[in-house]
Parts: sequence; structure tokens; C-alpha cells
Amino acid sequence: MAKVGVTMSLSHNPAKLGLLAVGCALGLSGAQAAGISIVPDGPTPFGVYDPGGDFADVGGVAVEHLFLPWEDVALETLFDADVYARARDRVLLVTIEPWTWSRDERNTPEFLRRSIGEGVYDSNMLAICGILGQLQSPVTVRWGHEMDDDRGQFIWAGWEPEDYIRAYRHVVDLCRSVAPEVAVMWSPLGDEGMETYWPGEGYADIVGLTVFGLQAYDQLHHDRDRSFEEILAPRYARAAAFGLPIVVAELGFVGEEAYVAKWNDEVRQEYPEFSDLVGVVYFNYPEVHSWPDNLGRPDWRVHHRVIE
Repeated sequence: MAKVGVTMSLSHNPAKLGLLAVGCALGLSGAQAAGISIVPDGPTPFGVYDPGGDFADVGGVAVEHLFLPWEDVALETLFDADVYARARDRVLLVTIEPWTWSRDERNTPEFLRRSIGEGVYDSNMLAICGILGQLQSPVTVRWGHEMDDDRGQFIWAGWEPEDYIRAYRHVVDLCRSVAPEVAVMWSPLGDEGMETYWPGEGYADIVGLTVFGLQAYDQLHHDRDRSFEEILAPRYARAAAFGLPIVVAELGFVGEEAYVAKWNDEVRQEYPEFSDLVGVVYFNYPEVHSWPDNLGRPDWRVHHRVIE
């Protein structure tokens, strides 16, 4: 698997809304994990964040998702990511996280807010997007995701909406100045209140959402298993208000085999009520931050997600 600096994830879009152009005529893979195909069956385009390379030789994957910080990263490896994606006929989705993955005093909300406003990170964004604009793969950029999540996971989340919107618009304008052909994904978690972070018309081509199913959490908080459709529905309804294509940019599910099999059967199906849903992208990596209630860090990887 190609890596960007420390790590990454890919997704490209042919001709601005490449995630739309992926289409539905995808070959499905017979690869198995715990008796469950690692590429779910169904017509909805499927993508992966896959730094371990589990999907490297698997068909039926349309989107390669990359994650990279906007500093302390070897940007030239984006060209390797481009080669990797094109060899597999995949588009690139590039999530740019506005911090460093190194332990550093720069990783504070106050420093980040002030520095974006002062133009300290302009050169970082221009350098990344300058390379993205040179790639042969169509590219969708996702910056500062899950800004509506106030649990403290990201230093750009939970800001006053006007502060976030100002920062978001600034970096999007910078990126488009050197890479006008990239598409832009605005990607909240999807919770109530996400609309207050909407950057305005012209500042997003696609809306991304996050959907994770953890059976232990469902049982603890809902006394039953919840479905993909149930968790997505309220988030989709909020996103649909903006009239743009919608992608589940981060998807994962962990639990007993029957729970995982049910989710696997649901995530790529067509739902009349989700008519603007144009793709789902699986997060094939262990959780980075602990879930509440001592639930630990679920391992979303396809070969680890079934709990006996």
C-alpha cells in the first residue's frame, strides 16, 4: 500500500465529482474474512482507507482514501499514491488534517485558529494542493472533518461556527488557487447542529458523513443492535438539506458475526430514502481514539471486526 509520509488514505474523482462518475458497474470480490466478503455486495460505489493493504489486490473498490497531516509529512509520496490508485482504477479522496501527527505544542485549538488567520499555514496548504493538482487521478479534498464533534478528538472541532467557517473558506480558496480541478468535500460527523458549520454555497461539491456501528455501544446505550440505515438516516436528512451528493466518508462496524454480516449486507444497498448517497468508504484501520464507557479502541479492520 502506498503511504503519504507517515500514513495516508486515497480517493480520486474523475472530472470534479469523480465519486459520482465511479458508476455502479463494479466487479465484486470473492475475498472472505470470517465468512463475510470484504467488499460488500451491492450497487453503491465502495471505497477504502486501507494503509495495511488488505484491499490492494481486491476488485470492486472504486475509491482510495488517504489521510495526511498538513505538516511534518513527505508530500512527494502523493505521487506514489496516484500511481497506486491509477493501477487499480480507483479515485482519490484525500483527507487533510490541520495539525501535525508529532507530539507538539502546535496541536492546540488556540494555536491553530490564530495561525490560520495569520496565514502561517498558507504555504502548507498550497504545497499539498499544488501536488494534488498535478496528479493524473481525479482528487476530492476533505479538510477539517467532523468539525461538529465536540468530544475533543480534533483540535479543529467544536469551534465557534464562524471561526471554523472562516478557516475552512480560507483553505479552500487557497487550494483552488493552485488546483482548480479538485473537488471539495465538506464532511461533518452528522450530529444535530452540523448545519451551523455549513460554509455556504460554492464551498463544497460533496457532503461527507461518518457512520460507525459498534455492537457493544448499541447494546449498552440502546439495549439492542442498531442498523446502518438507522444510524445514517438522521445524518443523511441533515446533509440532504444542502442539495449535494452525499458520501459516507468513514464507515466501520464491529461486533458478533451476525451483526457484522447484517451491516455488510446493508451498506451498499440502494435506499429510496437515500437517493443522494453516491458512495461509502470503509475505514480499514484500528480506532485511534478510545470510545466512551470503557469500550476501548475498536479494530475496524475487515479481518478483525468479528468478535466471537
